[in-house]
Amino acid sequence: MFGRYAEFIVSSYAATALVVAILTAWVVIDYRRQKARLRDLEARGATRRSGRSATDMS
Repeated sequence: MFGRYAEFIVSSYAATALVVAILTAWVVIDYRRQKARLRDLEARGATRRSGRSATDMS
């Protein structure tokens, strides 16, 4: 199918898919941490300039 470069092509696609999956997981985890941090700050009385709460942003 890919000829003599099949191993290179498949490994390149696999590496790219792995990097994209890692970056996606990183963004999701960071989003959840930041959202929890905002809720914690609001629970302690910190206010936002926009006047919205962290739960309004979703």
